[in-house]
Amino acid sequence: MRPLPLPDPGRPPLTGAWAYLRWLGRRQFGVLAGATAVSIVGNVAGAMQPLALGMVVDDGLDHGLSSGLWTGCLLLFALGMINVGANVWGHRLEVENWLRAAFASSQQIGHHVTRTGDAVTDTLPTGEVVATVASDALRMGEVFHILPRLIGGIVAYLTLGVVLLTISTPLGLLVLLGLPVVVAVLSLLVPPLQRRQAAQREATGRLTTLGADTVSGLRILRGIGGEEMFSGRYREQSQKVRRSGVAVAQTQSYLDALQTLLPGLFLAVVVWAGARLAISGDITAGQLVSFYGFAAFLTQPLWTASEAIRVITRAVVGARKILGVLRVPVAGHDDPTAPAPSPTADADLVDGRSGLVVRPGRLLAVVGDDPDQTARIALRLGRHGGDEDDSPLSDVRWGRTVLRQLGLTEVRGRIVVAESTPHLFTGTLVDELDVRGGADRDELLTALRVADAGDVLDSVPDGLDGQVEEKGRSLSGGQRQRVALARALLTDAEVLILIEPTSAVDAHTEARIAQRLAEHRQGRTTVIVSASPLVLDRVDEVALVQDGRVVATGSHRQLMTDHRAYRRVVSRSDDDQNEEVHDHATARR
Repeated sequence: MRPLPLPDPGRPPLTGAWAYLRWLGRRQFGVLAGATAVSIVGNVAGAMQPLALGMVVDDGLDHGLSSGLWTGCLLLFALGMINVGANVWGHRLEVENWLRAAFASSQQIGHHVTRTGDAVTDTLPTGEVVATVASDALRMGEVFHILPRLIGGIVAYLTLGVVLLTISTPLGLLVLLGLPVVVAVLSLLVPPLQRRQAAQREATGRLTTLGADTVSGLRILRGIGGEEMFSGRYREQSQKVRRSGVAVAQTQSYLDALQTLLPGLFLAVVVWAGARLAISGDITAGQLVSFYGFAAFLTQPLWTASEAIRVITRAVVGARKILGVLRVPVAGHDDPTAPAPSPTADADLVDGRSGLVVRPGRLLAVVGDDPDQTARIALRLGRHGGDEDDSPLSDVRWGRTVLRQLGLTEVRGRIVVAESTPHLFTGTLVDELDVRGGADRDELLTALRVADAGDVLDSVPDGLDGQVEEKGRSLSGGQRQRVALARALLTDAEVLILIEPTSAVDAHTEARIAQRLAEHRQGRTTVIVSASPLVLDRVDEVALVQDGRVVATGSHRQLMTDHRAYRRVVSRSDDDQNEEVHDHATARR
């Protein structure tokens, strides 16, 4: 078995479902070819067993217990053992095919989604993305699980056709022409089945999205009394899924019924025709037995063909959904065939659009009357998108290198952006903090101390080894923000960009964080987006942004003295903090 996940998930074609399936097949060609070869051997051996049985019957009737009878029995036994061995190894290889295709698709989706940033949630509902991994990726595995059996059945069918034509031309033509007619009739149900499966998949994705949104916002719903309304919406969408599922089941039931009826009729016609030929003396009794065995055997590849129709139909629908996720553009350009030269550690990071210059080894704060504007500048510095197109990213340079021309892996390794809204994941607190691995417990505790997050160790049972619940819901908003800050610090990034890292904490906590952060990052390039005077007073330099441009730079105290617009922005933040301190003191009294 090949170890999973794959070292490189590859770059699939996005032109269509069939192109994606062919690409998956080429990626696992070796095991697919092996499974197909084993399937062909097993199917041909199974197809030849009725021929050997007929020879044994004729030889026994003509010569009794002769050497020919025993030879025929040994041949029949050998064919049976080959069939058994092929089935054992074929099943193993088919399962490996299933696992590779299914989990390679899951890995492909996960790898791509992690590189799209916010674009994937802006383009597709969360439930749609989840469904591609939980459901659609598995459909890819089903295709490559059944494909070797389908090819083996086709080869066995053609082999039998040649054998039948040599024994009896009428019966050979009946089998060779009758089986494709049966498959053609079954294939008539493919288009309506595909349409109904697509509708069910769409409805299921919407239901998953609605359920995820309802669960994540349950606390807010209870606060506004909206549980019943959302429960009604979920119930309505659930009924749509049920109705679409019933529609799929109706078409599938027709296919299942024909899957049983048509092979049975085909077998009856072959036996009837063979019996008439035997009565007229055109074929022997042993050949009649062989023809019956051939017809019975052919029901197996016929069932495989009808099952392949169902599987491939579902897979095409799933592949289209997967491609919908993979077509979401990644957050930046990462073409290893044309890498830009890596900037040196002493190079300035410059956002040409705003005029912001980040000098190496300095602690820089960015302030503006529009927080969204300053946050966009910070995101551009870390190559996390721009406006509606990529042109703003072209304005960011690191030394002489345009940032978007660097490999994305290098940018993410050297520049870390911690956004204002903390995102925590399920797992131990250690795993939550040490996302790059390698930090020892002393470093973990140091980062928590700098972020003033020591109380989190008391909130989480078992401390660093305790479990953090989904989205950190067991922690307060301030605790989540401080854990996210500690996580960013542990990356030990060459350039660390923090967007409003203290917006959810009180003034006393913020003052401690500001002092410790300045000490911890001394001599390391750090950008902080904040209008808090407690933070601004600790940085080396402050840049004031108005209308998307840097209009003034200097120390906090210098700008407070010389620039009215700066005083207005900072004073407004200071008033909010004073009010918070007053409320905190009142609450303590």
